[in-house]
Amino acid sequence: MKIGFIGIGNMGSAIIRGYADAATACGDGLLLFNRSPEKAETVAGECNATVEDGTEELVKAADVIFLCVEPKHFADVMPEIAKSFTADKLFVSIAAGITIEYLESHLGNDAKIIRTMPNTPIMHGLGVTAMVRNKNVNDADFEAVKKVFEAGGITGEVTEDLISAVIGVSGSSPAYTYMYIDALIKAGVDAGLDPKTSREFAAQAVKGAAQMVLSSDEEPSALCDKVCTPGGTTIEAVTKLKELGFEDITKSGAEAAIERSKEMSRK
Repeated sequence: MKIGFIGIGNMGSAIIRGYADAATACGDGLLLFNRSPEKAETVAGECNATVEDGTEELVKAADVIFLCVEPKHFADVMPEIAKSFTADKLFVSIAAGITIEYLESHLGNDAKIIRTMPNTPIMHGLGVTAMVRNKNVNDADFEAVKKVFEAGGITGEVTEDLISAVIGVSGSSPAYTYMYIDALIKAGVDAGLDPKTSREFAAQAVKGAAQMVLSSDEEPSALCDKVCTPGGTTIEAVTKLKELGFEDITKSGAEAAIERSKEMSRK
């Protein structure tokens, strides 16, 4: 199976790098095209992939086409893809706000389309990807695409009306988490830690806490209570964060991402 990627930005390159080792093991060929050829050549060299000369050439050669460009570029790229796209191929979008209905309007009602919402930790095998398929995608097709994303983390199938919720919870949330880690690092440095130690300790603590949530049946709030000894340091921090509205602020940020996604989907 030949898998083609159009657009090698941050997310596209993360997916490619996350899947590269698995692709070699599965015997899949990776095809790349990017409007900046230097980026394509760099990633191709790292991932044993082939660089195609253009969008149409890649679509003709690939069995599965991943479009990894920003939503604002779809109006220009989709007509190019449609010229060579046939109903036996699979089309995969990773863009926020681009609906299956919009994609079908370019590729046809018989096109096999999967809409996804991944996040960048997929590059390190810790990604989260939500997947939606249209009526033309059978289980075998779906599993073939799922394999690409599972090489870089966990996946889950949802209905299209829930994609915006996924964006707020996992698609955009690495950014809020980086802000939180950065604040911890700065607090450590201000208290005397060297930047490298503070960075490693803060990031590992967040990674460990996330693993605790994944491996436990308890609610995060219960896990929080367990480490809050009366009169201790942790409860002091938690009390201050609650006073400042930490949980409400975080929830509001996720809701802002969700609402923006819905606005984009209405355009």
